Amino acid sequence: MKKTLYLKFLLAYLIFGIFGFIVVCTFSPGMVRDHYVKDYAERFRSEGNLIANTYASELYNSEVSLDTVKDQLDALSLYMDASIKIINPSGRVILDTDKALDVEKIVYVDNFDSTVAGNSYYTIDRFFDTFDKQVLTVMVPINSNFKVKGYVVFHYPMDKIEELSNQLTGIFLLTFVVLFLLSMIILIFFTEIVYVPLRKITHATEQYASGNMHYEFTVDSDDEIGYLAACLNYMANEIARAEDDQKKFVANVSHDFRSPLTSIKGYLEAMLDGTIPPEMHEKYLGIVLNETERLTKLTNSLLTLNNLNTKGMLLEKTDFDINNVIRGIAASFEGSCLKKKIAIEVILTGEEMYVNADVEKIKQVIYNLLDNAIKFSHHNSVITIETTEKKNKIFVSVKDTGIGIPKDDLKLIWDRFYKSDLSRGKDKKGTGLGLSIVKEIINSHNENINVISTEGVGTEFVFSLPMSKHQKKED
Repeated sequence: MKKTLYLKFLLAYLIFGIFGFIVVCTFSPGMVRDHYVKDYAERFRSEGNLIANTYASELYNSEVSLDTVKDQLDALSLYMDASIKIINPSGRVILDTDKALDVEKIVYVDNFDSTVAGNSYYTIDRFFDTFDKQVLTVMVPINSNFKVKGYVVFHYPMDKIEELSNQLTGIFLLTFVVLFLLSMIILIFFTEIVYVPLRKITHATEQYASGNMHYEFTVDSDDEIGYLAACLNYMANEIARAEDDQKKFVANVSHDFRSPLTSIKGYLEAMLDGTIPPEMHEKYLGIVLNETERLTKLTNSLLTLNNLNTKGMLLEKTDFDINNVIRGIAASFEGSCLKKKIAIEVILTGEEMYVNADVEKIKQVIYNLLDNAIKFSHHNSVITIETTEKKNKIFVSVKDTGIGIPKDDLKLIWDRFYKSDLSRGKDKKGTGLGLSIVKEIINSHNENINVISTEGVGTEFVFSLPMSKHQKKED
């Protein structure tokens, strides 16, 4: 397509020009010639009727002399550039503007026939062989007392009409050529506005088809082609980003699976070959168990993310008390908090606060946020969970006073497997998928989650949920 579309358009343009030229050359001369013939014939017939009703009629009624009529017709012949005759029905030439008046010399038109024109009022011939070349002849009868006394005959050379026809045809051809050349502007516009951008788009699609998703191109246009190019660029960027994410995803999964598997294999081999004595087996079996739990947690997290991606909007929404959910989850972390001497402060709006959401998934969100807060909080610190109401929305805040998140990492924390440099030492069992799951769940509810963090001071996560209709009625 890329090598033929322009050629097809150019070929169509040339065919149009050639056929247009042929049509003008073929039909224009005949049409122009017919136009001039009819125009002159009509003019001669009109003038012939005037002569037949005035000078010729008066001549046959002996009201004017032949010399007078000759002088008048000579002047009219000169004006109309045509030859004028008065001929009797017998074919005798009474008067001829091309010759001097000679009453003693009798001239006849051999085989004269007034009906030679048939149904037409003009003929194109040599007028009974009285001319060497073809002439346009118009005959108008001279009537007197309901009888045809003679004919007023006009002759006009056809070569003059052909000359006029050729001149006008030449003008037509010149006009067509000028228009054809001017129409090349359309070809230029097509080349610059359509063909060149289309070539760029085609080349880009070839690059993308070959796997080069990082190929970039620009089309400076505000029309549909420019929009198509922009969409194609955006699509390629998204695919490239998805491929990069996929590579990163595979690398992270491989790394996170390899580390515990390596530990498990190493400890088991050490126990089998006696490097670890039997009395130490229980300790290292505990480590192996922790590593298997880590693998189980990673696998479950991956399955959760996969389900969220494929069924993101398939939520089992119900009305439930978010305050009661928060109290229950906070109580479940009592053991973890005691180890680090962390206090959980719960500040809830009202005794009951009903929201409309998927209760199990929201529990997972709060669990993950609270689990992260405990991991990255200092000993003897406080974690605050708070709910507030605003414009039919319930906002849930989980705030800690831990290590915080570096400013450069704030936009990356939602990425799968991402762990900031500050968290790596404290989050040895983390999968890097917790916040990705949180983001997916909140987005699937068409709600938002935001983070506010200062390195060395602490972090606060805030997400919104829609207030249930039951709660609105109570308010």
